[in-house]
Amino acid sequence: MSPLIIDLSYILVVASIVTIIFKRLKQPLVLGYIVAGFLAGPHMPYTPSVSSIEGIEEWSDIGVIFLMFTLGLEFSFKKIVRMGIKPIMTAIMVMYCMIGIGGLVASFFGWSSMDRLFLGGMLSMSSTTIIYKAYDDLGLRSKPFASGVISVLILEDILGILLMVMLSALAVSRTFEGTELIKSFLKLGFVLMLWFMVGIYLVPLIFRKAKKYINSETLLVVSVGLCFLLAASASEVGYSPAFGAFMMGSILAETLEAENIEKSVSSLRDLFGAVFFVSVGMMVEVSVLTEYWLPILVLTLAVILGQMFFGSLSFFVTSGDVKTAVSSGFSMVQIGEFAFIIAGLGNELGVTSQFLYPVVVAVSITTTFFTPYIIKFAPKVSARIEPLLNSKIQERRKKRKELAAAIQQSMTGYDFSTAKAWHNFIKAVLYQTAAFLTISIALTMFCYSTVLPLCQHAMGEKYGLIVCCVITLLLLSPCIRAIVVRKNRNENVHYLRGLGGINRVMIELAIFLKALMGFIIIYNIVMFVSPLWWVWNALISVAILMLMVVSRGVKYVSIRVERTFKQNLRQREQQATLGYGRKLRGKDLQIARVKIPQHSRWGGRSLAQLHFGKTDRVHIVAIIRAGHRINIPGGSNRIYPGDELEVVAGTEAINAMRARSEQEILQPNEQIKDEHSMSIISVHLSESSPLIGKTLQDADFRSRYHSMVLGIENEQGHLDATQAKRQFRQGDIVWVVGEEADLSMLSMVI
Repeated sequence: MSPLIIDLSYILVVASIVTIIFKRLKQPLVLGYIVAGFLAGPHMPYTPSVSSIEGIEEWSDIGVIFLMFTLGLEFSFKKIVRMGIKPIMTAIMVMYCMIGIGGLVASFFGWSSMDRLFLGGMLSMSSTTIIYKAYDDLGLRSKPFASGVISVLILEDILGILLMVMLSALAVSRTFEGTELIKSFLKLGFVLMLWFMVGIYLVPLIFRKAKKYINSETLLVVSVGLCFLLAASASEVGYSPAFGAFMMGSILAETLEAENIEKSVSSLRDLFGAVFFVSVGMMVEVSVLTEYWLPILVLTLAVILGQMFFGSLSFFVTSGDVKTAVSSGFSMVQIGEFAFIIAGLGNELGVTSQFLYPVVVAVSITTTFFTPYIIKFAPKVSARIEPLLNSKIQERRKKRKELAAAIQQSMTGYDFSTAKAWHNFIKAVLYQTAAFLTISIALTMFCYSTVLPLCQHAMGEKYGLIVCCVITLLLLSPCIRAIVVRKNRNENVHYLRGLGGINRVMIELAIFLKALMGFIIIYNIVMFVSPLWWVWNALISVAILMLMVVSRGVKYVSIRVERTFKQNLRQREQQATLGYGRKLRGKDLQIARVKIPQHSRWGGRSLAQLHFGKTDRVHIVAIIRAGHRINIPGGSNRIYPGDELEVVAGTEAINAMRARSEQEILQPNEQIKDEHSMSIISVHLSESSPLIGKTLQDADFRSRYHSMVLGIENEQGHLDATQAKRQFRQGDIVWVVGEEADLSMLSMVI
């Protein structure tokens, strides 16, 4: 039997035994895999060892590819847009601080510049796998702060991909020249955009055309094949195969088959992921750990204390809440899979020291072990810190309100509609130009590298060159037309042109620059084949451009390509909006009752807040409460413990909802925050307040602000009842009662 098969069977047996033990001890499985790798590795003299480390490393490379592929399946480019700026700022701040800490520690021990760079990258990202597992074990996945941490983890993984590319470029060039770095980023941006656009256009199209031939088996084969295809392509253009696997996963995440693909490859991910973490454990050398015990200790403290402080600080800057910030920062006190991948990249490129890998593995094991205990310790720390910072937080919020009021006052009379029109126009033009320009460059490179040799071989050098250029122009014509013509006649352009003056001039200039870009693309292709004077080539290029613009066939293809791309990009969202009922056949529907248990977390919440249609794929048709029926309830209707819900759905969905209702039970000492609790605030009316000169009747607090005025504070500090006809004056201190959300909006407005 092949030694590779024997080695694989041995490490899987060891891994299964160790992970069962770790499961019983309630420790992360990742830690068990690493320990299993150490026991089965060549550096453990008291147990049998594998015969071929190289063979196991090949299996581990496959494991990395599957890990990154499934990570891409869970990630959507549109999710980043929906997250907003706060998670992005948090992720960047945390990574920047931890990269600096890693560099400082490496400098302290006198390590090389490449060791400092790669060590900073290893320490900059927390482990998505370990935190997910810790939250599941501790029952924290449903906590409010958990979603923020998960968003930051996703962004860190994405930024980690970019960091790997940057480290690879720096390692190859061995220089830190700004020009080379810019070229690397431009190349990365080009490759990212090309892969994403081609993938989003072709992959869903293939799935739709071959839908009747695809079952679970063929879906697995096709998706894994596409994964390795892009992984190999990434390797060919100088990037990590893991990067290509991640990109293919993110492309497939936009298809209707994303969930089925994720289920199909989950077993492969678990298997090869286990092999990857076992191979990491094989790199642990006792002699290295003994020799480098001090750097391991210092790095462990640096990761834990650095994430506790800088992580909490970063979350606090973006959220402003001490409890959320501390719970979030204390969750990220470990390094994991990305640290191993970056360490492996450094070893593969031969730019990092051999001791760095086992040192980082030791740090990861230690920090992983302490993670659950530090997460549990976070509430105690926040309880001690919060009272000390409350006054500063209130002062900060007050200054923020004053700044917002000052900005609003300074921008009185500003024409926001013009700014919005320019913003929409520039955004649309940049997106469209960048997309079609990328496709144009890629098609030109393909024609010159592949089509040209074929044409010259078949027709000779001269005529082959002419035919190749004609083919290139035909392929580029839909892209060039889109760059030149699209977005020139939309409502934003009409509005800005109608304003006249500088707005009209700038619009015409933008349209001219788009036409100039199309002309330059055509002119370069014509110059490549034409021996004529440049003036004649320019005239020929203008004529070709005009033909592309007026051609109905080119227009049809251009619009169809763009619509297909947008349809593929939005198909999952469109499918979700169809509702569960449309996915079922009529005979599959049934009406059933689901009883809400006592102490349910759902108690007191509205149907709109619970959105059972999305989470459970059921329709609520009636609420039965103490013999009273509420038929066809609206989103504002609330449910309470003891209610019975009449639902319409399929059997599986109804059973799943029943199971979930029994799990959504309040634990002892657990309370649900009342989202509709009432508060009282006082508002000091400045001279810029819109209430000045208005009466209480004119202001209409009840319908406009969903709140009630209690009175106006007099000079003695007592409240005077407000008469309906009394006008508000500058300096009035108005006391108002209402829900917290409404009062926050009110304080910003008045």
